[in-house]
Amino acid sequence: MINVCCVFYGKKYSSDYVQRLYNMVQRHLTVPHQFYCFTDHINLSNTVSGNIIYKDLPVKGFEGWWNKLQLFNKDIGLKGVNLYFDLDVVILKNIDCFATYGDDNSFSILKEFNQPTIIFNSSIMKWNNKTASFIWKEYNKNFGDYVLYNTDQHVITKLIMNNDILKLYPDEWTFSYKWFNRKKPRYLISEQTFELDHNANVAVFHGKPNPHESEQQWVKDNWK
Repeated sequence: MINVCCVFYGKKYSSDYVQRLYNMVQRHLTVPHQFYCFTDHINLSNTVSGNIIYKDLPVKGFEGWWNKLQLFNKDIGLKGVNLYFDLDVVILKNIDCFATYGDDNSFSILKEFNQPTIIFNSSIMKWNNKTASFIWKEYNKNFGDYVLYNTDQHVITKLIMNNDILKLYPDEWTFSYKWFNRKKPRYLISEQTFELDHNANVAVFHGKPNPHESEQQWVKDNWK
């Protein structure tokens, strides 16, 4: 049994994002799992249906993506292996490979799309808190050293980069909604063609647009 996790804090997304992520996981993950949503929305179970366990995060005061770092807190209440997805991913086909990759002690994460050689992308992660709890412990203990970091994934990259438990997910399993692959970033909107990679399992959204803003039919067909 694996724990599938998401974080729904604040007002960036509507509850539809939790529902659709849950639906996509149920369609595309055959590995036995329990779905967890870490949230500050106390009435979320009234608007989202499914076999979901709702939990709050142990430390208050964090905003946005910084709450993801709390997933590595040993007090989070998760036992065993965890598989995390950002709310704005679009799952296209079977994702068993993400759940079974490596071993129970591995830490798996994506390469970033625009800087794949120097930073990781935390849209999808797999870990075991027995071996990865040092991420939260180090961040929490030396918080002042990380206040100038831009995102949670900069912190994760710094702390996991040269660790023996790191086992990066293969690039071909994911692609960027904006520029298709990690070889040719497209920063200008006029260059972004939003094409589907038929070989990939998951499309990763980052920045704008979000899935609900996409006019691509392949997004509408899968993000539901």
